[in-house]
Amino acid sequence: MKRIALILLFFLVGFSIYWFKFRTEAGVAEVKEKPIATSMHSMVFNNSIDKMMNAYFELKTAFVEADTLQAKNAAKKFLITTDSIQLSELNKDSSGIAESAVMQLADIKINAESLLKQTDITEMRHDFRMVSESIYPLLKTIHYEGETLYWQNCPMAFGEGKEANWISNTEEIINPYLGKKNPEYKATMLHCGEVKDSIKAQ
Repeated sequence: MKRIALILLFFLVGFSIYWFKFRTEAGVAEVKEKPIATSMHSMVFNNSIDKMMNAYFELKTAFVEADTLQAKNAAKKFLITTDSIQLSELNKDSSGIAESAVMQLADIKINAESLLKQTDITEMRHDFRMVSESIYPLLKTIHYEGETLYWQNCPMAFGEGKEANWISNTEEIINPYLGKKNPEYKATMLHCGEVKDSIKAQ
């Protein structure tokens, strides 16, 4: 009886040593915690960028619908949001980021103001294209920290071979240049285009 108990004891000790060694070598024992993500900018700054982009998306939607009144209202709202961005927060950086951002934001405002003066939707879309062309590098310059955005392109926005870009918050192509009510194509070219780049939190 004692001999059986001794054999069982040796077996349990041996199995315990084997199990511990196996788990350690397999790397199963420990789960490491991920480091907490840090932000370069204040919440106020990031919220102001998000508000600007939301107003931009309203402007894009107005062009999808070919609604000039809606586009002008969205452009007014968009301009208000650009004034709320505190670029002075970027002054702590010594690599010229603040200076570049100031110039890009100035270009954005000039083209949005031009859009408000237009009466023809094609001319308004040209200004929207220029607004987009200035926002894209601005987001890269300031090290954008929001949700992933998509830089999209239509190769025939203003006719064959006359391309234009825009920013979307979804991968799906919903073309603001040809839209739903194009005089020539109607809504058949609404999804014309492709994603050229993604703008991810840096």
